[in-house]
Amino acid sequence: MRKAAFLFAAAALVAQPTFAQTFDAVEAVDAQYDRTERVARQLWEWAEVGYQETKSSALLQSELEANGFTVKKGVAGIPTAFVAEYGSEGPVIAVLGEFDALPGLSQSASPLREAVTGKHAAHACGHNLFGAGSLTAAIAVKQWLEATGTPGRIRFYGTPAEEGGSGKVYMTRAGLFDDVDIAIHWHADDENSAAAQTSLANRSAKFRFRGRSAHAAGAPEQGRSALDGVEAMNMMVNMMREHTTMDSRIHYVITEGGTAPNVIPDFAEVFYYVRHSDTAEVEAMWKRLEAAAQGAAMGTGTEVEWEIIHGNNPLLVNETLAKMMDAKLRRVGGVEYTAEERAWAERLSKSLGDAAEPLASAGEIQPYKKSLGYGSTDVGDVSWATPTVGLRIATWVPGTSAHSWQSAAASGTTIGYKGAQLAAKTMTLAAIELYTNPELRAQARAEFDAARGENYEYRSLLGDRDPPLDFRK
Repeated sequence: MRKAAFLFAAAALVAQPTFAQTFDAVEAVDAQYDRTERVARQLWEWAEVGYQETKSSALLQSELEANGFTVKKGVAGIPTAFVAEYGSEGPVIAVLGEFDALPGLSQSASPLREAVTGKHAAHACGHNLFGAGSLTAAIAVKQWLEATGTPGRIRFYGTPAEEGGSGKVYMTRAGLFDDVDIAIHWHADDENSAAAQTSLANRSAKFRFRGRSAHAAGAPEQGRSALDGVEAMNMMVNMMREHTTMDSRIHYVITEGGTAPNVIPDFAEVFYYVRHSDTAEVEAMWKRLEAAAQGAAMGTGTEVEWEIIHGNNPLLVNETLAKMMDAKLRRVGGVEYTAEERAWAERLSKSLGDAAEPLASAGEIQPYKKSLGYGSTDVGDVSWATPTVGLRIATWVPGTSAHSWQSAAASGTTIGYKGAQLAAKTMTLAAIELYTNPELRAQARAEFDAARGENYEYRSLLGDRDPPLDFRK
């Protein structure tokens, strides 16, 4: 009799919808739209650059604390980095949040080119949306865990200085992802996709040449131009490009080269990036770059030293997770414009020229595939510490390139905000799937372990240097 009663009770329990079934995660995200817009707009207005994001970091922390998260501030030796957590047991799902802006760009939220007076940075990579959308997702997941009583911990990682500062690399190196089961991220883009796209490894450094000042006309023989050293190095590196492999990318800017033509400059600096899909190839090219710098100094009678600023490993894709994320994105759908947003987008689209794409493509989901992306991200290092999955959302007008005034403009409008909401919905659904599907987590981990190899040991491209907290000053 007891057995029959037990079976009856168990059957009744299965027949009834659980909290997990009745909690509508999409509605939970929709209910937070005002917060997403407010936070995204505020980060956009501040536009704080890498390692200087004091107000932006504090805002995200305060929002999380107000919603029941415990926050650890200043992690990995970075004042603006933090980790916020809710829950005390069960699988650990991490949501990454970026919030740094790009220097050297200025733009209003206008569909026409319009710089903002006195503003010298902009969210031209949409990290204001990244931070706000991830914030909303983390809070929605917390609400689901709380409502359903599901064992699990949700962590929000406040990750500064993605643009050239490798904030996540220092956080990875400090072991902050060692106990994470799965990490989730997203990025602003001009299309919607959860395809398994890897990235290029990269390393950067500032090469500083020192010479001897003299009057350029009255005593040129007494001078040794540091700018000559920079230009000689650049010439040799540009010749080196002919003898590198297909995925190689090398970029530089002269950050200091003197102040007056009639004064031989005793100091000059050039800032280099080197990229490749293979970390070993980045390191091989880097040796040649250093040799070019040394040769340039010898040939110009100057001295040179360099400081490595950042370095990222390539993104290790996990197709088990990517296919799951693709399914969630297709469930949520793409970005749909209102009539007002469409009119704004049409005006901006005219500035894109041949790169412009049909506006309707913002509502489409791109086909799933595995591919190589030619950008670089410090999410790459996270992906070698724990299985990682991401997606890209059409927060910009189709055809817009990242790091442009057009992307900065859209990132400060409702087109960007609703894209961040779409990302939050997709990530929330993905996190719930991961909490409730241990087999999926196990498959993702097995793929991850196989891809890294049995004897894998993490090694950053930064060495043991401290975070370059002043590199944007």
